[in-house]
Amino acid sequence: MKKVIAVMLTVAFVPVHMYSNSPAGLHTINIGEVVNAWMKAPAAEHQVEVKKVYDESLNPLQQIDQAVAKAKTEGKFVICQVGGNWCPWCLRFADFIEKDAAIRKVINDNFVYAHVNYSPRQSQGEERAQQAVALMKRLNNCGRFGFPVFVVLDEEGRVLHIQDSSFLEEGQGYNQERVLRFFKNWTPEVVRKQ
Repeated sequence: MKKVIAVMLTVAFVPVHMYSNSPAGLHTINIGEVVNAWMKAPAAEHQVEVKKVYDESLNPLQQIDQAVAKAKTEGKFVICQVGGNWCPWCLRFADFIEKDAAIRKVINDNFVYAHVNYSPRQSQGEERAQQAVALMKRLNNCGRFGFPVFVVLDEEGRVLHIQDSSFLEEGQGYNQERVLRFFKNWTPEVVRKQ
């Protein structure tokens, strides 16, 4: 979907000419106007309200430390879903895994799951901006893949894998088979067998 919007924006200002048998003969359609109207139209998939899952008051580095400590005591790994309440795809993923029993089971059995808020905006203050920089450093610059991005940490807090979420997408949502394959391939049991 992200690529579709980029292509649409690229051609947004190219006039398209259509011929018809009307008395005027030639009609010009501004694709930019069509795209703007489409973006403003209340499509059914855009009307779904999803729960905000990122706690913006938490220090993300402390949140990760707490998740790692819990994972260590439970013999699990950590999944950091990095993003924010500002990211519709982040909230859509959270909603997707909450509603899918098979995915929830794999997560609950193998991972401590943390919705780690990333907010690099200077408008939130210097401390938050510094935390955002430190977060990216700690998680091996995971933001280079876009958001949400998933970082798998072992029980010591080491980065094992960074998952680009675009490979899990399908249409306006996520593909259950791909999501399950991702989680199952990074369980402690599977990783320790290597």
